[in-house]
Amino acid sequence: MDSTLRRKYPHHEWTPVNEGDSGAFVYHLTGHLPELYAKIAPRAPGNSAFDLAGEADRLEWLIGHGIPAPRIVERGEDSTCTWFVTEALPGVPASEEWPEHQRFAVVEAIAGLARTLHGLPVDDCPFDRGLTVTVTEARHNVRAGLVDLDDLQEEHEGWSGDRLLAELDRTRPETEDLVVCHGDLCPNNILLDPDTCEITGVIDVGRLGRADRHADIALTARELDIDEDPWFGPAYAEHFLERYGAQRVEKDKMTFYQLLDEFF
Repeated sequence: MDSTLRRKYPHHEWTPVNEGDSGAFVYHLTGHLPELYAKIAPRAPGNSAFDLAGEADRLEWLIGHGIPAPRIVERGEDSTCTWFVTEALPGVPASEEWPEHQRFAVVEAIAGLARTLHGLPVDDCPFDRGLTVTVTEARHNVRAGLVDLDDLQEEHEGWSGDRLLAELDRTRPETEDLVVCHGDLCPNNILLDPDTCEITGVIDVGRLGRADRHADIALTARELDIDEDPWFGPAYAEHFLERYGAQRVEKDKMTFYQLLDEFF
């Protein structure tokens, strides 16, 4: 399919994009307008990371609800793979090295985006990412060898898949505060205007759906808290949670949803 799709866009230069961990092949198409992105994945039933038809549906749903997201130019599938092509969005990732005077504004924009997403009509969202779905997927991913045990967070280093699952079961929350979640609301999936720090779009929405709000804020705070990044750190993670609404944050759920993310 790669070569067939390339023939549809012969005037673009195709550059592989290596950011992200989904396992799909992503290309940046430049040199001819409009600037585009193509995402291609093998057909792999049971592996949500390769469900590009589902991700395309989510992009269209977000746009229909006023959230800036890449517009689908075309989508399709054959017996071996699925794909979609989108228009490029303006802006730069929130994970970029921002000047110090802009960093708190970036964090506040991310918090505002989280509040906006979580304020969408949850009953209108057709995508279920609640724990019944995601814990089942976590078990499948361990059995199928899809969990990268060599790339776990520091607190889980050296853990086996069975140990991760046991801890997931032990700490599973009894209740879910369901909202519309992005599902992977990390700074690299959020685009901002480099001058105004206003949100210009969200990308990589394959895990979007109805889920507890901590499925988003736990990952955002974790990524902002990583002090290897010299332009963010614990103070920015704390500021994000304060601007989002500290009264809504439950520490145990933060820990649980960071653990759940290890399986995807």
